[in-house]
Amino acid sequence: MKTLCMALAALTVVAAPAYAFKPTRPIEVVVHTGPGGGSDLLARAVATMIEKERLLPVRMQVVNKTGGGSAVAAAYLAERAGEPHTIGFFTGVWLTSPLTSTEARVTLRDLTPIARLVLEPALIAVKADSPYRALGDFIAAAKEHPGQLKQSGGSVTSRDNVVRQLLQKATSSRWAFISFPGGGERIAALLGGHVNMMVIEAAEAGEHIRAGNMRVLAQVSEKRLAAFPDVPTLKEAGFDVPAVPQVRGVVAPPGIPAENVAYWEDLFRRLTRTASWRKFLADNQFEDGYQNAADLAKFYDEFTDHMRAILQEAGVKTVR
Repeated sequence: MKTLCMALAALTVVAAPAYAFKPTRPIEVVVHTGPGGGSDLLARAVATMIEKERLLPVRMQVVNKTGGGSAVAAAYLAERAGEPHTIGFFTGVWLTSPLTSTEARVTLRDLTPIARLVLEPALIAVKADSPYRALGDFIAAAKEHPGQLKQSGGSVTSRDNVVRQLLQKATSSRWAFISFPGGGERIAALLGGHVNMMVIEAAEAGEHIRAGNMRVLAQVSEKRLAAFPDVPTLKEAGFDVPAVPQVRGVVAPPGIPAENVAYWEDLFRRLTRTASWRKFLADNQFEDGYQNAADLAKFYDEFTDHMRAILQEAGVKTVR
């Protein structure tokens, strides 16, 4: 019995390593989208899973810092240099916005990398009673009525608008892009009939598709998602444009101690090994994209080069 207890104790030490840093107050989790946006949904889901798995001794509080694409959220994190109780959830727009704007003073390289979590495909959706039953129908209507159809989306550097730019260039069509600060507002605009189409993550669209409020025309992905086996990818639908990637992960303010980085890196590594996380990925059609802090820092360069090429192909001017 004594031997068994010693073995269990040893396993406990391995499963939960001791760190010089340990949170002593609630963790502020910064996202750049409003309530209902992709980053907001992911951050709240992660907070719930971490609490369920008892990975953190304190609560996580999601704070929405919208504006300027990701500029406001990134600047907020930069201002909290050295603060060990604040983290942020980033997406690809945190890397693409500085590529197109000289006013974006803070980039991901100015913050502390923690972990990459997921890679996320997207869907092109319309309202369920829309006359467009395939992406080709929408494109044809856009060519017949230039600038009259509307798409709801995020910032001008978001995947939403990049996909639009690529499709417009490839098909010589044109439609309007209406920017909203939060995912909830973008969806409401579509379901309310104020816009005609949107590019949306599967996690955001799921409940509306199941309720019969949305119809999916195409998938922005390299292969069909398991939940949408009958919906073609962009290339299968006849549009030879890149499947613009979306990445989501975690960063921290600059200048935090090394033991703080190690603590967060280990926490998210342990999260991605739980049954809760695996179920979350399957339910939301995410791809497991986990990388540790060192690999994430290298990924920044690869992703930036890739997105710069895509933006330039779409006809978007880059400044970096």
